[in-house]
Amino acid sequence: MAFTRATGKHRGPSRLSRRGAGIAGVATLATTGVIGTLASPALAADADTRSVEDTGLTQVVAADALADTIDAQAAAQEREAAEAEARAKAEAKRKAEAKRKAEARAKEIREAKERAAREAERKRLNSFQLPVAGSYVSTGYQTGGSLWSSGSHSGVDFHAAYGSTVVSVGTGTVVEAGWGGAYGNNVVIRMHDGTYTQYGHLSSISVSVGQSVTPGQQIGISGSTGNSTGPHLHFEARTSAEYGSDINPVAYLRARGVNV
Repeated sequence: MAFTRATGKHRGPSRLSRRGAGIAGVATLATTGVIGTLASPALAADADTRSVEDTGLTQVVAADALADTIDAQAAAQEREAAEAEARAKAEAKRKAEAKRKAEARAKEIREAKERAAREAERKRLNSFQLPVAGSYVSTGYQTGGSLWSSGSHSGVDFHAAYGSTVVSVGTGTVVEAGWGGAYGNNVVIRMHDGTYTQYGHLSSISVSVGQSVTPGQQIGISGSTGNSTGPHLHFEARTSAEYGSDINPVAYLRARGVNV
C-alpha cells in the first residue's frame, strides 16, 4: 500500500523549535552519559545564536549615544552663539556709552570755551584804554594860559605824531562827528556808563553819528586842525556832550583801569 503526504506548504522547523529540540537532546544525552563530547558544540552554537540576536540592541544603544552627542554639540553651539551675541551687544553698548560720554565731554568743552569767549568779550567791551596806543600826556588838565578861551585847559593833550591812529577809549555811541570850531575835526562819544569822551584836532574822522564803537576801534587820525599849535590829540572826559561839563580825564581813565 502506498502512502501520500498531504499537499500544501511545508517549512522546516523554526529557530525556536530547533533550539527546543537541541535542549531536549542535550537533556537525553546527559541522562545516558553521552554529553562530554556533544554538549560543547551545542552550547557554542547557542552562544553564537544569542550573539547574532543581540546585535540589534547594540545598534540601538550606539544610535542613542550618537544622538546624545549631536544634541550636546548643538546645545554647545547654541550657547556659544548666545554668548557671542551677548558679548557683541555688551561691546556695542560700551561703545555707545563711550561715544555718548565723548560727545557730552566735547559739548562741555565747547560750552566752556563759548562761555570763556563771551566773558572775555564782555570784559573787553567794559574795558577802557588809551586813545593813542603807547602815548603820554603832554599838557595836563586845567593848565592855565591864553591858548584857551576859558583861561585853562579843559582836557589833556596826548602826544601823537601827525597821522597816528586815534581810537575810542571804550564802548559807546558816536553823538558828534565833524567840525567843532576851536577843536577842529572832533568826535564825541557817549560811553556805555553814561559819561562822554571827546577827541579833537583830528586830521580825518572814521566814524559817523549813531555808530556804535568798541574799545580800541579807530575813530580818526591825529592832526592839528582847529586851535592847535601842532599835531596832538586833545582828549576830554565829560558828564554830558556839552562844552563845560568836563572832568579830570586822567582820573577818569585811571578809575577805569587805564595806566596813564
